[in-house]
Amino acid sequence: MLANDCEVPHISTGDILRSAVAAGSELGQKADHYMSTGELVPDDLILDLIEERLGQKDAQLGWLLDGFPRNVPQAEFLQKILDQIDQPADFVVNLDVEDAVIVARLLQRGRKDDEESVILNRLEVYRQQTEPLIEFYRDRQQLVSVDGNQTMEAVYAALKSLVME
Repeated sequence: MLANDCEVPHISTGDILRSAVAAGSELGQKADHYMSTGELVPDDLILDLIEERLGQKDAQLGWLLDGFPRNVPQAEFLQKILDQIDQPADFVVNLDVEDAVIVARLLQRGRKDDEESVILNRLEVYRQQTEPLIEFYRDRQQLVSVDGNQTMEAVYAALKSLVME
């Protein structure tokens, strides 16, 4: 909804990867193993996807990245790409949600990779690999935290007020 309001593409690494898995592409086959166990897909696969996607014509006037970066090396790589294509990243949003709420929400989606054990593993991987991004972007004064433990409408309103400033 936010991407539509801003008239920019919503770039979700998860969507890109799920499409590749469904298509049975080489990337999809490689990614499927990691995704089905709750592990992060290796950086080299993700970085190639993001670099290619940000270079596409529809992303020249802006974009919303969803699910990327997932670790500090990816964030550093993203900054290099943005410098090369002369695009800024205005800010990074951290949706702050309690673990129990995350587990309950993901179980309701009913995706193949949304089993409780896989979700719990994803949360552990998040703590080890992704959580350091909070400090990384806070140090660069780009981090904005939004309470994700609200209704979808309230979270959307908070995000929209950030982007439409």
